[in-house]
Amino acid sequence: MTTFLSYEDKGEASPSLPLVLVHGHPFDRTMWHPQITAFAASRRVIAPDLRGYGRSPVVPGVTPLSTFAEDIATLLDDLGVSDFVLGGLSMGGQIAMECCRQYPHRVRGLLLADTFPAAETAEGRRARNAMADRLLREGMTGYADEVLYKMVAPYADAGVAAHVRRMMTATDPEGAAAALRGRAERPDYRDLLTRVTVPATVVVGADDEYTPVSDAEAMHAALPDSTLHVIDGAAHLPNLERPEEFNKALEHFLARLD
Repeated sequence: MTTFLSYEDKGEASPSLPLVLVHGHPFDRTMWHPQITAFAASRRVIAPDLRGYGRSPVVPGVTPLSTFAEDIATLLDDLGVSDFVLGGLSMGGQIAMECCRQYPHRVRGLLLADTFPAAETAEGRRARNAMADRLLREGMTGYADEVLYKMVAPYADAGVAAHVRRMMTATDPEGAAAALRGRAERPDYRDLLTRVTVPATVVVGADDEYTPVSDAEAMHAALPDSTLHVIDGAAHLPNLERPEEFNKALEHFLARLD
């Protein structure tokens, strides 16, 4: 099967494991630009646009996390990548957990950033489905303006905030809605984390309202072999808000795996 995802594939094959980075909602692969730039000098870095986002095709309806994970596996098969270090932020972190569920033999290291493993609550399911309806009805702009300064901190660099808003407003509402409906039905990954056998690192912005530090601490406690990095001066997107600090944490983790 051939992938239909758009993706960035930078860096040369090296003895180091490839790094695969999965973006969150409602973003695209350009959210990983600081990490691709930093790490492609020493290893292969692959960052897809998930279906419904960026330059990948939009598939309306419902997109479960399992489908996103299967798309990534198909892409990596096409690229000849058998095993890899996997990183995801927010929804991307939940997709990374789903990849660990489906393809545990392929994931050699795990980065979970600003995410959480619990299944959705009944209230959360209603809220996600209502938001999906709203995005289909109204488009992305009003939503983007409402949540921008929760995605990044109110004190974030203006250029970073503008980049985040551009990603959100460029996302197709049908793709975003399909992901919201699928994410509303996600499984509980908390038990899975206790059975992850590879090294992991958990990163979170100190001022993240969506996935607070307490969520990161709980994941760190559940994972058998993990480190925790709380990044000051950042909210939900520390990889963009504080790229030097984020990259330093990731660099230490990758050095250990290498």
